[in-house]
Amino acid sequence: MRLALSSSRLVLATLLAGAVTAAAGQASAQEFRPRDPVISISGEGEASIAPDMAVLTLSVVRNGQTAEAALSANSAAMKEVLTAIKADGVADRDIQTSNFSIYPQYRHSEPKNGVVDPPEVVGYEVANTLTLKVRDLDKLGALIDRSVKLGVNQGGQIVFTNDDPEEAMTEARKAAVAKALAKARTLTEAAGVKLGRVLEISENAARPMPQPMMRMAMAKDMAAEAVPVAAGENTYTVTVNVTFALEQ
Repeated sequence: MRLALSSSRLVLATLLAGAVTAAAGQASAQEFRPRDPVISISGEGEASIAPDMAVLTLSVVRNGQTAEAALSANSAAMKEVLTAIKADGVADRDIQTSNFSIYPQYRHSEPKNGVVDPPEVVGYEVANTLTLKVRDLDKLGALIDRSVKLGVNQGGQIVFTNDDPEEAMTEARKAAVAKALAKARTLTEAAGVKLGRVLEISENAARPMPQPMMRMAMAKDMAAEAVPVAAGENTYTVTVNVTFALEQ
């Protein structure tokens, strides 16, 4: 009876050892299995369209001996500018205060006998900046000119953009994929292999970087005629990364 029990245990141990060995062999085979051949290609596409909107910054800066005096002068000028801007057809939703600041102005005295007196506050400067979306580009130059005459004395940065660039982005995507596919076909034909199905595709889209058309200190004695502006084109760029299978 004891002999039979020992024999059974020996058989079971042998079977377990064989199973472990087989599992290890399968894991090893999977670990060292050759990777399916693939090719990864990138393609870049562009599409250019004329802008239909301009983002404009205009600032009113006023100085005064007191903060209250500087603020009062600034507010009076800004009210006139806002009234003019709205009269030129810019909607409330397209007008935003993007910066407001009050800074003391100091006078620094020369050192006397090695002693430096603390700076003295001699006045205050108040700056109020508007960011506008101008959707009628034909009015842009006249709007700048009128704003300057009413009190805008800093700013003038213009960025031309598009309210809805999705159609241009779609064209750029199509061009990017076409370039990636053409590149992959050229490489596989040269290597003597066959291009298979698409395994993975991703994109990186780049909107045009804001390019300031002009930025300058403004004066009330600017030319009477509207400021000349040139909108040009905006270029939208899409890069796609495509991974194809290779058929042997």
